[in-house]
Amino acid sequence: MLFDTHCHLDAEAFDADRGEIVARARRAGVGWQVLPATHAEGWPGLRAAAGLDAGLFPAYGLHPTFLRHHLPDHLDDLARWIERERPVAVGECGLDFYLEDLDRDAQQHYFDGQLELARDHDLPVIVHARRAVDAVIQSIRRVGRLRGVVHSYAGSKEQAAQLWDLGFLIGIGGPVTYERARRMHRVVTEVPLEQLLLETDAPDQPDSTHRGQRNEPGRIVGVRDAVARLRGMAPDAVADATTRNAHALFGTA
Repeated sequence: MLFDTHCHLDAEAFDADRGEIVARARRAGVGWQVLPATHAEGWPGLRAAAGLDAGLFPAYGLHPTFLRHHLPDHLDDLARWIERERPVAVGECGLDFYLEDLDRDAQQHYFDGQLELARDHDLPVIVHARRAVDAVIQSIRRVGRLRGVVHSYAGSKEQAAQLWDLGFLIGIGGPVTYERARRMHRVVTEVPLEQLLLETDAPDQPDSTHRGQRNEPGRIVGVRDAVARLRGMAPDAVADATTRNAHALFGTA
């Protein structure tokens, strides 16, 4: 069975057929999914989406690209949600230095606040790091006593090694299926198998055979197969290892 460690099942793109999406994922062999949040207004809808199936696990957080939706009080609200809802992780949170119109100081404020919440509640953290892996590593080191995953990983092998030393796994999704993603291929081949998680980031980041289409959690099968080819492993062995890694990180076994 496969574990999709990053799927935005609560997204508007799934409003018309969310139940069917979950059923298709199940038929494809996806037994579990983590659903990370993006902003406070969306937390109730995410909780409802997670209630569709016992294998769906919510995570609550404040995504950096949704900065205009965040208010200072939302960090306090997040603490209350964590205490009441008992999610499997804090997130999605992090830093995005690709979009130039996002205030970096404000991003850092919300990111640091969420790292501290994850540490204080002994929860893993789901991190967004777009062109910001070094800054994310610095933040993780500064706060300390953390574990988690940098999702949609696009950094180097050396950065992945630093993250591994800090207790962080890396999430691999649809981009690994693209022929030109050579740096990612090297990372997937060379990092410890115990550091890898599979994800779709659905409805975003489809694999190369569904370019331009809405992504779905069931398509994680293509990600598994690409990782298996790169590492010279059987697909079932990749599924078993990455699912074991996910259960260990999120405490869902």
